[in-house]
Amino acid sequence: MAAAVRKDANVKWMKQTMKGTKAAEWVVAAAVWMGWALGTGAADFNLQPAPISDATKARTSFAVVVKKAASSVVNIYSSKTVRMDPNLNPFFSDPFFRRFFGEEPDSGRARQPRTRREQSLGSGVIVTENGYILTNHHVVEGADEIRVVFADRREMVAKIVGTDPQTEVAIIKVDARRLPALPITDSDNLEVGDVVFAIGNPFGVGQTVTMGIVSATGRGGFGIVDYEDFIQTDASINPGNSGGALVDAEGRLVGINTAILSRSGGNQGIGFAVPINMARAVMDRILKDGKVVRGYLGVSIQPLTPDLAEEFGLKNGSGALVAAVSPGTPAEKAGLKEGDVVVEFEGKKVEDSRQLRLMVAQTPPGAQVRFKVMREGKERQVSATLAELPADGIASVESPDSKGNDVLDGITVGDLDNRTRRQFEIPSSIEGALVIEVDPDSPAFNAGLRVGDVIIEINRRAVANADEAVELSERLRSNRALLRVWSRGITRYVVVEETSKPKP
Repeated sequence: MAAAVRKDANVKWMKQTMKGTKAAEWVVAAAVWMGWALGTGAADFNLQPAPISDATKARTSFAVVVKKAASSVVNIYSSKTVRMDPNLNPFFSDPFFRRFFGEEPDSGRARQPRTRREQSLGSGVIVTENGYILTNHHVVEGADEIRVVFADRREMVAKIVGTDPQTEVAIIKVDARRLPALPITDSDNLEVGDVVFAIGNPFGVGQTVTMGIVSATGRGGFGIVDYEDFIQTDASINPGNSGGALVDAEGRLVGINTAILSRSGGNQGIGFAVPINMARAVMDRILKDGKVVRGYLGVSIQPLTPDLAEEFGLKNGSGALVAAVSPGTPAEKAGLKEGDVVVEFEGKKVEDSRQLRLMVAQTPPGAQVRFKVMREGKERQVSATLAELPADGIASVESPDSKGNDVLDGITVGDLDNRTRRQFEIPSSIEGALVIEVDPDSPAFNAGLRVGDVIIEINRRAVANADEAVELSERLRSNRALLRVWSRGITRYVVVEETSKPKP
């Protein structure tokens, strides 16, 4: 009976204690009372319900940055109708399968095409208050319907404004006003080691934020798109993140998450984002001209390998080697020549052929641009007025990765005639010696020469026919030779060397 009186008294004391207290304090008081009432001390918690102090949060948390950016990132659900022609599938020609689908095997009737709906998931970034959203081309490619789900769970239908498969950038729009547009910064200011956050909807689990650093800038050469200048990051990017935001430590947009390098299909710490400077330039062109127009110079360029740099008398391997100049183009009018090495474009150093291609493409047609080129060991200044890149134009051609370099033994050449031109689809404008046989164990084969190639120059001397090719090869006094070769529509330089080893 005493225990019951004591318990009742405790309840009365607790009710009086709880009057006017906050919920968190009530929980603490209840826990303390339970431990005292039971006499065990098992609930004697050291509870500290107050949130992290502002000073600590400022040092350790990025919650403010994430809150600033997260409301501007949306989920994108797209769907499209895909037609399937069963007559093209060998399974449907099998009598068993035709009976399975209720058809007579020998009816002779073709099966009617069927349709199915394909759905894809991605992310997007609100970049203007009046409803423009940046995302990836592959997220909305061929979509019949696009639904956008905002951070506050509102849902709207969007329309495609324009896409650019060559950079993987797409612009869609919703009919809305005063949307939380994400601030945009200059992605050229990014440095390796900067903290970044990837925000998107991976695997459809809902909006997710991952953190990492900038692992590299200016990444390319993967064959993902035609114009690659990716930001590489180890912030987790997974399927569904495509088109989402890559933001800096101040919550400003620096890139559009695009792809991952993975053997498993999941994140392995190598993700790529299109720099916002490139995405913004694409968006500006589409909104202004209705399409992406790019500058066109009219040259084929190739990487400057160490062997080629040595042949052209360059101290380092930076620059873009001009392999061919198309007639009637801005390059020809400006006086650019085969063998020139472009080392500067508009005052900026050209590291490689890919960078020059990007620089030219991102410059509006009609702009006058200045180049610094190295020609026969001397610097020259060249000016050109860019034209518009044709729809099927090639701004540059990357040469095959050839090991290559010298002595022309093992090559059999012949003259070009109408028959061989037709056989190998060689234009009438190409003159030189046709390669009709290459010894697989020869340095020339290791350097990349193949049957059907045309040798245009040997050591900067023009080759008009097979006799001249043989004569020039006999004059060689070195174990190296610099060849200019036409190969399957591409003109490139190749260094052939006697010590060349077969490619692995």
